[in-house]
Amino acid sequence: MTDIGVRGIRHAVLRGADRVGRATPADRDRAVDALRAAAVLGVVLGHWLVTALVSDGRALRTASPLRDMPWLTPVSWLFQTLAVFFLVGGHVATRGYASARARGVPYHRWLTGRLTRLFKPVAAVLSLWTVAALALLLSGTEFGTVRTLVKLALSPLWFLVVFAVLTAATPLLTRLNPLWPLAVVLHVDLLRFGLGGPSWLGWVNVAAGWMVPYTLGAAWARGELEGRRAGWVLLGCGTAATAALVVWAGYPASMVGVPGEGMSNLDPPTLAVVTFGLAQCGLALLLRERLRHAMRRPVAWAAVALVNLSAMTIFLWHQTALMATTATGLLAGRLPGLHTRPDGLDWVGARLLWLPVFVLALAVCWAAFRFCEQDGGRGARRGRRGRRSRVVRAHRPSGRGTAAKARHV
Repeated sequence: MTDIGVRGIRHAVLRGADRVGRATPADRDRAVDALRAAAVLGVVLGHWLVTALVSDGRALRTASPLRDMPWLTPVSWLFQTLAVFFLVGGHVATRGYASARARGVPYHRWLTGRLTRLFKPVAAVLSLWTVAALALLLSGTEFGTVRTLVKLALSPLWFLVVFAVLTAATPLLTRLNPLWPLAVVLHVDLLRFGLGGPSWLGWVNVAAGWMVPYTLGAAWARGELEGRRAGWVLLGCGTAATAALVVWAGYPASMVGVPGEGMSNLDPPTLAVVTFGLAQCGLALLLRERLRHAMRRPVAWAAVALVNLSAMTIFLWHQTALMATTATGLLAGRLPGLHTRPDGLDWVGARLLWLPVFVLALAVCWAAFRFCEQDGGRGARRGRRGRRSRVVRAHRPSGRGTAAKARHV
């Protein structure tokens, strides 16, 4: 590519970034969007790095490098970012609900709008995988392989169900102290692990565990977590509690599930993953000012805005991108880092080389299904009429007593 072409691309990128920056209200808290983007991309990269589809004769089965290479466990600490997503979700929902009440919007209309944006992209995923599963079965593909693929493709949906329930309960959770759901998680784990209670009790933590960061987000929206002290307390106490639970209470060190292991911190959530989430939330709160400063850069903000506009598409289709690449690669045989057992450094190196291919496959999914995102076609029509897209509607940095005055987010 010539220097003139490179300069032309650079100029176009800068011009587009400047346009996004000018469309963003000056009082918008861009740190919120940066945290949401980081949480989504963390989940995507985490799945791509620790999820392997191993070719075993005619079938594909799931495997994880964390089982054979436990020294990679810190990868799960970096990319298990669901707590940050729920933190931001609670913050945004609390402010959005306060704004709706201030404008006289009834609860059912507010909730319908949020859930429509949340679930509209799901229809495309379910439709495609229903057709794909039937086609695979009719073509003679082994049932175990089809089950593995469908399970991976639809695994992100559990998150949406929990998120939807918490969103619906926002009016009740806006004033709930995070210590209450934390106490529920603690007692559930004491009952099932310490006193030999039934294992099904753990599913109580699916709601209670993620309610902890969600209610922290509500407290942030109320202006109760503005000082740096709150961030340091959450980070320090969460880290110390997690370390104690892993070292002395026998909880797994990995913050994601590992196939073949007897216990998972995520399925269902344990006290360890909740305290780890507290530490993550504390770090996120401490990084707010730096993120606000970084988001003043036009290109950085434009990238974050793009991820936020496509967050659900990226989240719902990233596993499909992984599996499409894996299935296509089978045409060339068993490829290292894609179909081979994840049991050595050679697999890690090969998997890193596959990441750009996964990104390309996800970009294809994004181009095909982004019309379902958020407001769908209505949002696109609004954009053509010159109205601001939802990602650049204003929400001010939270302060005590400002939640009721917040504009729609």
